[in-house]
Amino acid sequence: MSLILEAKNLTRRFGGLVAVNNVTFSVKKDEIFGLIGPNGAGKTTLFNLITGLIPPSEGKLLYQSIEISQKRPYEIAALGIARTFQNIRLFGELSALENVIIGRHLHTKSNLFTGIFGIPPAPKEENKSKQKALELLELVGLQNRAEEQAKNFPYGEQRRLEIARALALEPQILLLDEPAAGMNPSEKQLLSDFIRQIRDTFKLTVILIEHHVPLVMGLCDRIAVLNFGQLIALDEPAVVRSNPAVIEAYLGNE
Repeated sequence: MSLILEAKNLTRRFGGLVAVNNVTFSVKKDEIFGLIGPNGAGKTTLFNLITGLIPPSEGKLLYQSIEISQKRPYEIAALGIARTFQNIRLFGELSALENVIIGRHLHTKSNLFTGIFGIPPAPKEENKSKQKALELLELVGLQNRAEEQAKNFPYGEQRRLEIARALALEPQILLLDEPAAGMNPSEKQLLSDFIRQIRDTFKLTVILIEHHVPLVMGLCDRIAVLNFGQLIALDEPAVVRSNPAVIEAYLGNE
């Protein structure tokens, strides 16, 4: 299995605080890769580095052998890396359909002028984007609520809608930041099945941050563990679960 993402000696400092400290790892194409650790371990900072929201202080990131360490978020998104956020960031006043269509903006060539006056390729692109968005809403079970405002959706459905919007980018890597937060046990099981489904359907790589240990252990092919910004373990779930350093730093509290 080929590598799709590599972090090499990645470090990020905020003043005197080292949030990510000399982290090296690689992610294989088509795998589900978990990232766990205590609060403040540097997990979301690592996601922000991968997606270009912040640059590394040292080290580099490679996506399909292309260095992306200094690229801007829109450039990284265009290459094929999409994400969701720990705090849901939907456009609440817009419909579910409109939220997903927005996720396709990198795949359209029309501009404001052609869009306003209906000049090609705007009409054709608009129809294609709408059809793709409806297909994604059907995938996440929201096709019957396409015209409803996103703010009216319950929490679990907002999570699914945000994933649909990320998938509209047609990514090769999908980063999920605590997708099971606020869900009950049955919702978490459905989410786990859903993540496998989208990995298999779209042939993409999934990297997720998640605090619900049973979900991570049952879902991920490999798991990386951060503690105080340092990588303390990286292996298959059964090996990580029995790692003394991981038990002491994180699992012992579960």
